[in-house]
Amino acid sequence: MKITLKDGVVKEFDSAVSVYDIAKSISEGLARNACAGIVNGETKDLRFLVENDAEVSICTFDDEEGKQAFRHTASHVMAQAIKRLYPDTKLAIGPSIAEGFYYDFDREKPFSPEELEEIEKEMKKIAKEDLKLERFELPRAEAIKLMEEKGEPYKVELINDLPEDAIISFYKQGEFTDLCAGPHLISTKPIKAIKLTSVAGAYWRGNEKNKMLSRIYGTAYTKASDLEAYLTMMEEAKKRDHRKLGKELKLFALLEEGPGFPFFLPKGMVLKNTLLEYWREIHKKAGYVEVSTPIILSKELWETSGHWDHYKDNMYTTVIDEHDFCVKPMNCPGGMLVYKQDMHSYRDLPMRVGEIGLVHRHEKSGALHGLMRVRCFNQDDAHIFMTEEQITSEISGVISLIDGVYKLFGFKYHIELSTRPEDSMGSDEAWEIATNGLRDALEENNIPYTVNEGDGAFYGPKIDFHLEDSIGRTWQCGTIQLDMQMPERFELEYTAADGSKKRPIMIHRVCFGSIERFIGILIEHFAGQFPTWLSPVQVKVLPISEKFADYANKVSDELDKAGIRVETDHRAEKIGYKIREARNERVPYIIVVGEKDEAANKVSLRSRANGEEGQVDLKDVIERVQQEIKTRVSNVSTKVEE
Repeated sequence: MKITLKDGVVKEFDSAVSVYDIAKSISEGLARNACAGIVNGETKDLRFLVENDAEVSICTFDDEEGKQAFRHTASHVMAQAIKRLYPDTKLAIGPSIAEGFYYDFDREKPFSPEELEEIEKEMKKIAKEDLKLERFELPRAEAIKLMEEKGEPYKVELINDLPEDAIISFYKQGEFTDLCAGPHLISTKPIKAIKLTSVAGAYWRGNEKNKMLSRIYGTAYTKASDLEAYLTMMEEAKKRDHRKLGKELKLFALLEEGPGFPFFLPKGMVLKNTLLEYWREIHKKAGYVEVSTPIILSKELWETSGHWDHYKDNMYTTVIDEHDFCVKPMNCPGGMLVYKQDMHSYRDLPMRVGEIGLVHRHEKSGALHGLMRVRCFNQDDAHIFMTEEQITSEISGVISLIDGVYKLFGFKYHIELSTRPEDSMGSDEAWEIATNGLRDALEENNIPYTVNEGDGAFYGPKIDFHLEDSIGRTWQCGTIQLDMQMPERFELEYTAADGSKKRPIMIHRVCFGSIERFIGILIEHFAGQFPTWLSPVQVKVLPISEKFADYANKVSDELDKAGIRVETDHRAEKIGYKIREARNERVPYIIVVGEKDEAANKVSLRSRANGEEGQVDLKDVIERVQQEIKTRVSNVSTKVEE
């Protein structure tokens, strides 16, 4: 039996061999650190027996699949600790998630912070016990009987809902047994660096009609130092929370009257419009035209586009004149109708058409999160109509444009190529052409990427840009999707050089993604300390007392005439208090004016970058601020103001 490893090395075995033993045959160290394996593209348990020729990769905690197995095991350790400490608690589900794990429990009262500490202690004790995890399978009737005997009604329900031909597997560690498909570690011993982070309410199976359970979140690492670094980052993230800063800086409001529908306040609108002015400037330079399409369009349009079949659960609907209409969740179908307003020749292509469109998508209330997950948002869409020969060059152009945007804000990023999902439409040939078009553009530009199998849109493959912010978190923002389905469905045409009618190929793409979400990311990335060009207030003028109000107004007027966003604080407060307030507002420049300043016809300047700068000429301040606005320089600290 031949086992091909990910580096191409082939190992031979005389009989069936476990993933763990394959790891051991490579090195003892790898076997010690192994968390799971990938066998012929599928994640498998370390106990999984490989019985035929196969491609096998061993996953450690450094691999995503390894992290998931490690943290899934941690969730079982937590459940075992809770059953030891609070035996009457009923178990629901406990998966690994990004950055950690959770487990849902049915209990009379929510878990307190003190109880979380007790659970953590018990988890560490279980880790020291070095309990071996044993996997076993049972027929349906025996599986149900086992869970009924253990008094676990949620597990019984899960078993009853499994398909008739499903393999029903369990994992046992010491006295604890859980229904689970795995994969898991060999032992509890590695689960040492753990932290239970929070408790929340969660409806059983995410259904609001079901019982509310207690969900405990936690995380686990192989090393205490890595856990400490993560917890430090989370503390930093709390200080940067865009919901907190958005309220303090008076940028936006999240109100009960509109859950998931953010209200932008005057300063937030300045920020939003400044971003959109920048967007329009770079798109005009890149040869885009801008359109606007209606928010509500007929249901038939969404049936034609395929959204009704693939996306209707996320769409809002209404009835007008006894006809069904949909509130648009995406701008694309409207963009198809815009294209059809004219006859097009191959000479017109590529056509680059941008739209900052307001879209609405139904999100469950539990999924809403500030500006990051909302029910209505502006999407900076563009649709590029082109010939097949233009695919690579157009995608290269989009990549270059998006790269420029992210570099301006100081974001690093990595790229994923997402391929055809199970729920998709179109021919194999069309998907192959589209996927190869994206891949060729990445490779011709020498851009590193990873493949995200099966995560494309239902109408085509895509390139996703994952930003890394100033504290190391990643956010998926920009995307480039190649679509050969929608031009077919809407019967789009252009006249080729030989006079024949052909279908254009289309790119859907966004730079910011959701404008609202991008603003949330920027707030956290800059900790509210926006670069001068983006700051809602660029200069704050503070008169020392009422006697200098006229001079303060004269200074403000000069700044305003120069195109600088300025506010004057005329409150009858001490100057130290006003300076502290202005600093808390993260204003890039503070001008203080008093008797000496007026006498010298100068101003006292304090900058966010340098602190106190002393007395200077106002014209020098104006030139400096104008230069920062013009160049859009991002010379700001990303540290949090204490």
